[in-house]
Amino acid sequence: MLFEVDKDSLLPIYFQIEEGLKSLISSGELQPGEMIPSERELCDRYDVSRMTVRQAINNLVNDGFLIRKRGKGTFVGMGKIEQGLKGLTSFTEDMKARGMNPTSILLDFREIKATAALSAKLQIHENEWLIEMQRIRIADDIPMAYESVYLPKELVPELTKEIASQSLYDYIEKEKKLAIAHADQSLEASVAKQKEAEILQIDEGAPVLAIERTTFLTTGKPLEFVRSIYRGDRYKFKIELVRS
Repeated sequence: MLFEVDKDSLLPIYFQIEEGLKSLISSGELQPGEMIPSERELCDRYDVSRMTVRQAINNLVNDGFLIRKRGKGTFVGMGKIEQGLKGLTSFTEDMKARGMNPTSILLDFREIKATAALSAKLQIHENEWLIEMQRIRIADDIPMAYESVYLPKELVPELTKEIASQSLYDYIEKEKKLAIAHADQSLEASVAKQKEAEILQIDEGAPVLAIERTTFLTTGKPLEFVRSIYRGDRYKFKIELVRS
């Protein structure tokens, strides 16, 4: 695995390393899942500083070309998953449509009383009972998102840990016969806090997408409020804009 670096070029060396690795990935010389040389090996090979190599690798991680696995090394990624912002689909439905195997790990499942903020989001009285779930959303064995979900208990009184470990929307629509209509969603760039980084197997401070969504039933009643942290190196969102 070789590419040239021209130290007399006007192009920054980190950019040349970045483009060199990218070309090896694009050509197939580096395959998805394959480990790339360590930062030290690249420093020695091209006689450059660790900071220069790290900048190149960080850029490729942020763009989804590479994935860091804590304690193991840096590997060629599958590219970012692109999700449109039109239409309301569950994580399970979205991953299956891409031919990926979606799974979830339920970290927490409990009943809590609604705070003022949550009661406003879900249009219920403060201190009414909610079901709170925290789960990791996984596709092809890679953690994609960390979610906190809040549902009014009166809508899903029989919801259990076992059911919550599967597709929640399947249960809502097929078992409870509740019709989901639409959702209000906001998205902003953020960085991974320590707990989020550990759960998503990324570095603390790595770029993430922070999403808040309130989902409504056809009756107009809120069904759920969800806070999600998506890996910035694995996910990007796309929307079509039409000029009126």
